[in-house]
Amino acid sequence: MSSSPINPAEWIVEADIAGMQEAMNTGTITSEELVQLYLERIRQFDGKLKSIIEVNPEALDIARGLDEERYEIGTRGPLHGIPILLKDNIATRDAMHTSAGALALADSVAVKDSFVAEKLRAAGAVLLGKANMTEWANFMSSTMWSGYSSRAGLCLNPYGPGELFVGGSSSGSASAVAANLAAAAIGTETSGSIISPASQNNIVGIKPTIGLVSRAGIIPISHTQDTAGPMARTVADVAVLLGALTGVDPEDEVTHGSSGQFYTDYTPFLDAECLPQARIGIPRFYYQDLDEDRLNIIEAAIRVLKEKGAEIIDPVELSCEQAEWDGHVLTYEFKKGVNDYLSRLPETVPVHSLEEVIRFNEEHADTCLRYGQDVLIHSEATSGTLSEKEYTDSLKRSVSQARQGLNGAFDEHKLDALLFLGSEGGDDLAARAGFPVITVPGGFAERGVIAPGGYTTKGPQGITFIGRAFSEPTLIKIAYGYEQATRHRVPPVLE
Repeated sequence: MSSSPINPAEWIVEADIAGMQEAMNTGTITSEELVQLYLERIRQFDGKLKSIIEVNPEALDIARGLDEERYEIGTRGPLHGIPILLKDNIATRDAMHTSAGALALADSVAVKDSFVAEKLRAAGAVLLGKANMTEWANFMSSTMWSGYSSRAGLCLNPYGPGELFVGGSSSGSASAVAANLAAAAIGTETSGSIISPASQNNIVGIKPTIGLVSRAGIIPISHTQDTAGPMARTVADVAVLLGALTGVDPEDEVTHGSSGQFYTDYTPFLDAECLPQARIGIPRFYYQDLDEDRLNIIEAAIRVLKEKGAEIIDPVELSCEQAEWDGHVLTYEFKKGVNDYLSRLPETVPVHSLEEVIRFNEEHADTCLRYGQDVLIHSEATSGTLSEKEYTDSLKRSVSQARQGLNGAFDEHKLDALLFLGSEGGDDLAARAGFPVITVPGGFAERGVIAPGGYTTKGPQGITFIGRAFSEPTLIKIAYGYEQATRHRVPPVLE
């Protein structure tokens, strides 16, 4: 890189995927050098943030091989040589572990890639490392802080470490991307676990339609609601990533529903001039508990959308606004899903069932049970067969009420999207319905959402758009139009 006109340490901050690809294509930088730059930033800044559980010891070798392939054959596409982090519940068949942040799985090495990891490798991405996360995707304890895992400790928000709420459970994926410790990351969501940390860390996150991205090889909570999704600093970058993750997978039957509805390239939908064709609904019921700072942010977003030509329907009512929600679906599905996953692990792993996880934690209580495990115990008390009436009734009620509420509003007002603040209510509705969500930096509140035990300081908030099933192209258009009109993304100042 001696002939390079750029200062690599400065250039890498806020570099986007297209810019990295252009730099590699022109010989300004190599993938190996990109990986080295990110590894150096991780060494310099992540001791405080704890956003990454482990780096891939093979990353430099992989990057070197991809550089040779670029020179000899050409690139595989826009992700060729790009360093990407994976949340620690996404299996990889390499030297890295897959543990969901749990010490019981700290030495668990997958024998097979998850569908997501396999697709990223095929696209030429460098799997840089595993991101910290709320342990068991925040399905372990009712008192656990977002971002905490027994393996890595508490992940912090780079805009106010120890002061601002980091969000979860894809905490490390968001924190690392925000701090420019990787080009982008993959998170997972059951209800808010991509959208919340993306919003709190001033990045973009997409929770796809259930079935757009396979869950095979991901440590589960709920087969009804789980999905993986991209997290990056720009809408353009999440569009690139999303296209690499889609496809029908025989190992996840729900993906068959995406046949004919998915794209392998979402970048054509990056249309900054799309807003005059958009109809966006304002569900005021979900704003009523917002404080003045957060209400100001969402009102400012509405003004920008109007100014750019979007048709705003205000207010919009949802038939499910007064619905009483419960968490039975997750409680019942977790035991079956986790037992199925753990039962396939090698004998060298100390746990092969939820019951054994609970026992392991009890035997290592000093390191594993800082916040207890009441949620695990509650799930273990179910049959694991998904035959209970409480489960089937709750599943039917949850899905139908959420879908009727959202689709009713979309149909009545001919909406393209509904507008929410961050993860304030909309993400749970979309999770139950299985519908897509995208959040984009929306500015900074004078009083940020504080971390437990922290104090109030200025903090980022996301603007969130929800659409119909498989409406990712429309959501990307709207989010990109809003992003280009506002450009609220600024990097944190790291120390």
